[in-house]
Amino acid sequence: MTISSIPTSREQLWALLAEAAEIEHHLMCCYLYAAFSLKQEADAGLSSEDLPYVLRWRQEILGVAIEEMGHLAMVCNILSAIGAPAHLAHQNFPIAPGYHPAGVVVKLTPFNPSTLQHFIFLERPEDHDVADGAGFEPPQTYHRLTNMNRLMTVGTDYVTVGQLYAIIALGMTSLTEKLGEKVLFSGNPEHQLDEATGRLPGLKVVRCLATAQQALDAIVRQGEGAAASEERSHYQRFIAIQQEYESLVASRDDFQPAYAAAENPVMRIPPTPEGKVWVNCEPASSLIDLGNALYNHCLRCLSLAYSGVGRSTQALLVRTSIDLMKFLSPVASRLAQLPANLEYPGVTAGVSFATIRSSAALLGDVTSLGILAERLDEIAGRCERLGQNAAGQDDVLTATRDGVAHLATRLKAHVAGAAEHGAIAEGAEQLAPPVAGARSHAALASEGSPHTPVVSIAGGPPQPIPMSDGYERIPGPDIDLIYSGKRCIHARYCVTGLPGVFMANVVGPWINPAAASTEDLVTVAHMCPSGAIQYKRHDGGQNEQAPPVNILRVNENGPLALRAETWIDQVPAGMRLTLCRCGASANKPYCDGSHNTIKFRASGEPDSRPSDPLAARGGPLFIEPELNGPLNVTGNLEVCTGTGRTVDRVRTARLCRCGGSANKPFCDNSHRANGFRS
Repeated sequence: MTISSIPTSREQLWALLAEAAEIEHHLMCCYLYAAFSLKQEADAGLSSEDLPYVLRWRQEILGVAIEEMGHLAMVCNILSAIGAPAHLAHQNFPIAPGYHPAGVVVKLTPFNPSTLQHFIFLERPEDHDVADGAGFEPPQTYHRLTNMNRLMTVGTDYVTVGQLYAIIALGMTSLTEKLGEKVLFSGNPEHQLDEATGRLPGLKVVRCLATAQQALDAIVRQGEGAAASEERSHYQRFIAIQQEYESLVASRDDFQPAYAAAENPVMRIPPTPEGKVWVNCEPASSLIDLGNALYNHCLRCLSLAYSGVGRSTQALLVRTSIDLMKFLSPVASRLAQLPANLEYPGVTAGVSFATIRSSAALLGDVTSLGILAERLDEIAGRCERLGQNAAGQDDVLTATRDGVAHLATRLKAHVAGAAEHGAIAEGAEQLAPPVAGARSHAALASEGSPHTPVVSIAGGPPQPIPMSDGYERIPGPDIDLIYSGKRCIHARYCVTGLPGVFMANVVGPWINPAAASTEDLVTVAHMCPSGAIQYKRHDGGQNEQAPPVNILRVNENGPLALRAETWIDQVPAGMRLTLCRCGASANKPYCDGSHNTIKFRASGEPDSRPSDPLAARGGPLFIEPELNGPLNVTGNLEVCTGTGRTVDRVRTARLCRCGGSANKPFCDNSHRANGFRS
């Protein structure tokens, strides 16, 4: 690189970072497209013996794509740190010559030997001589203007993506010397995403030149690899897949691990059809429309997360964005199995990741969340109509409809909270209230009021009265006990503390509130860690109140015990809960004792992490179980060992529930590799 290729102004640095963001975004889409084209079950050209290889390749490529999303988020953090908005837009595929240097060819292609070689070429270290895949030759040779000492931004030539980041790093250093570090890095850090809110490992807030350089180093190291021997770099991971692929091809002439998905599918009649396939066959035409709608709305949510909203709103927007990408995956995989265009026999469709002109971030106020929810309702409605027109019930459309409708409900609940407590603009940390119609556990406990007289049989325990959600109310003279068998983890505080009330090993009714004082009953109920035992007083005394400090205790070889006013998926879940962390419970997210059956082993004494005291220690706690992933927690929470030592103090956290994290109780994304399902 030459001195003239180094940015000399903030404007030029913005432009290079925006190009880096688009490179990461383009690569992510290309990797996803190839992964979605891989078969997921035995088929013509893929035996059941070879299927595990292909499923592993799919997971590996998806993992690389997720890391590219992390790189994109890191670049957006740097942009935000130097005063620019996050850059999440990109050109539609295929990328026209001149948009990137001549040697960087970007187009959507299915998994095949040429595509795999192209991925290796794109991720190659600068000192490696690697050939590009066949069919990815640049359509023309050209050179970009590299003199950056101009007012308007210009592009620069670079051989590898790593070289682009080297130019950016030199530009940041030069501008820091020219402007001063505080002047260059003047953006508000609260506009950025971190590992907790962004749910991407290693994602850190950029505040200065050192943290910006660390982010760039992490991107290059994870992509190209600091050395050819770094096995988990993208370069080495693609080479490993290529070696396995070539070995299987050598032993089976008819080996076909992927569908013949279209090269550069498009939704509309292209004005320049060369190198593109117009997807006009049904149902593929409708599904590519749905897939692109999910993808664009994901970008909208993510853009708003960077716009200076409060932290709880930011975390909600990121969760919504990630969930939309999860809903996109089965839609895109289904597209790869459907005919694209009758003029191209044997060619199947694929999602085109087409972006729309109105993809810019919405304004950071409460109306934007309402607009996002409105769009989700539209997408859910379209899934409903497509499902009605399909021959039989389409499981992908049904799952997408239900999932998107849930996201809309979640956003509306947050809007209702903002309307009650104030705007969602920067610094507003109010959390959402219950969804309209949701009942608190106090209301649940009062079902059947006015107080029903005690009904006992031959002086024994009274008959329990069925309630909602599997609860039973056992009436007593001054206090009714509320019991849930599904929540019970058999901690045995009840049968050992008050054996005259909680009579083990009896047939029929086994709880008799009349056999102990109200104070003793309240004490034992509060000792129940799972919330299986609750109560409703009708003697004028105080019912259970939210604790002043929200505590999560990590039990040795067992569940996570939570004490807080908790809402799960915007539905009240009580003040005391035990949450599964072994991955085996049949009553997720609650523990059902399966950790004993599978002999789960996990320390109850994880290492403490540096943390500052929370400004507030109580208040409502919101848990959103991620599909096939961790528990996403928002609210004030102190994580403690089983013996009470503080592990961390958090406002947002991702808690492992697959049992596989090496960083328990926190998620390290092991669920992606171990096949956890929830």
